[in-house]
Amino acid sequence: MITSKQRSYLKGLAQGIDATVYIGKADLTDNIVNEIDNGLQARELVKVKIQDSSLLDPKEVANKVAEELGAEFVQAIGRKFVLYRQAKDKDKRKIFLPK
Repeated sequence: MITSKQRSYLKGLAQGIDATVYIGKADLTDNIVNEIDNGLQARELVKVKIQDSSLLDPKEVANKVAEELGAEFVQAIGRKFVLYRQAKDKDKRKIFLPK
């Protein structure tokens, strides 16, 4: 579980990144979940955009995916949401959260 200070720090980092995963009219598929998982492994912080053709609620999808992948929900703004998962290998960690 991350603290509010850590969440705020992650929100600041998320501002500078573009969405790397897009959810379209096929909604949330296993491939999308795998892409989010791969993004979390590579970068620790992933921004996902839900296209206008999808009727999914960003907060619901974010919480479902976060629970499934062992990630933390950071924020949802409009049709985008951000997830964070710390790398298991200490050498591969790119983001160092404040205490």
